[in-house]
Amino acid sequence: MATVSEHPEKAAAYIADRSRSRWHDGALWFVRSKRDRMAHSLPEWERLRSTASQIKAHTIANLPEILQQFEANAKARGVHVHWAADAQEHNEIVLEIVRKQNATRVVKSKSMLTEECHLNPHLEANGIEVIDTDLGERIVQMRGERPSHIVLPAIHIKKEEVGETFAKYLGTEPGASDPQYLTEAARQHLRSKFLEAEVGITGVNFAIAETGGFVVCTNEGNADLGASLPRVHIACMGIEKLIPRLVDLSVFVRLLARSATGQPITTYTSHFHGPRPGCELHIVLVDNGRSRIRDSDEFRSALGCIRCGACMNTCPVFRRSGGHSYDAVVPGPIGSVLSPAADTKQHRSLPYACSLCGSCTDVCPVKIPLHHQLLTWRQQIASQGLLPVSKTAAMRAGSMLFQHPRIYALAGALGRRALRWLPKSWIYNRANPWGLDRDLPEPPVESFRSWWQTNRQGTSVDEGTQSKGAKNGK
Repeated sequence: MATVSEHPEKAAAYIADRSRSRWHDGALWFVRSKRDRMAHSLPEWERLRSTASQIKAHTIANLPEILQQFEANAKARGVHVHWAADAQEHNEIVLEIVRKQNATRVVKSKSMLTEECHLNPHLEANGIEVIDTDLGERIVQMRGERPSHIVLPAIHIKKEEVGETFAKYLGTEPGASDPQYLTEAARQHLRSKFLEAEVGITGVNFAIAETGGFVVCTNEGNADLGASLPRVHIACMGIEKLIPRLVDLSVFVRLLARSATGQPITTYTSHFHGPRPGCELHIVLVDNGRSRIRDSDEFRSALGCIRCGACMNTCPVFRRSGGHSYDAVVPGPIGSVLSPAADTKQHRSLPYACSLCGSCTDVCPVKIPLHHQLLTWRQQIASQGLLPVSKTAAMRAGSMLFQHPRIYALAGALGRRALRWLPKSWIYNRANPWGLDRDLPEPPVESFRSWWQTNRQGTSVDEGTQSKGAKNGK
């Protein structure tokens, strides 16, 4: 029986380290700002989002037929196609393929599906060495941690901590924190692992039913090395990664990198259409609860997620509390929708890790109504009786207060009287959230009026508006 994970307690522990929480917040907001600049540079951005949403809705509605079309076209290209109902079956299929090659060394590029299925521990328990080759993934693998972000897996770790980890496992100079030095050390370490590997495992960003091919997007080229140096390539994908036609791919490629890291396109967008001569290519199609989400009218559109991480970069809760506080493979807003679908009791607190600001919905490249889905989850969790007493008691008290005008009026009168009796210093420090321990910037030396007269004198409103529009690329 899985233990119940409560987000508030884990978040409180992370926020207690105020410097790290503040740094994490700023780093992710920087990525979010890059995303905004990229979005504003494309006049057709909203049309791309709408088109992507429609393509995904069509795919999910016709998923059985599109899956069969993909399987037939992939097999025609010499690909071995496997079907896995759940994580255990996926892991057994991959292990069987590896064993048939008498292999003991595997390299793996970043794949949230294999994280979801806990593939690494399964292979390692059966004597297989698995090396994650994405730099961030390799860092957290060395540290015995799970990724804290689906695109930036080591965003929670500072360069000094990376230096300590590399000194322990790679023999780099103690105290070294220069990113170029550490990256070169990782490159040399991983180069030998690529050359020794007997099987390469990758994820899949998009699979095209029309052609039977698939696409893997990376910025480091590690997936290309892992897929081309070993003789056997295993691609693991959730069944929701399908799109119907090759022409549809252009829509998602334009959205993915801009939404994820603020780039026009990923450095490597690699297409695979069948095995190389004398080699093997296997595709493992995994359900693991996706068909159950497809049957849900409330949460079906969450299967459209392209794993860009934009909702995490913008979420004020995620930015301040860190990805590990969610205790889920996929954290953030999209994880708070998907995780309760897999285990509602274990992840009952995640839909409440949300301010309902709607920013996640605003930035989602496929227009998933995330904050509406999180609100729906709150209703379902409450109706299933899974809320702790601390929440239900407060809600009942509030409900009674608002349903009885006389009690409401009495509570208001008592509150006003209490404010007159309590010392002002106690009110300021205890009740005012802007107390003395709050980090506030120093007031500017120059008044706003002075700044306006100095810098904006003689500029008309129309000119100011035009200048702002030019900066946004409009």
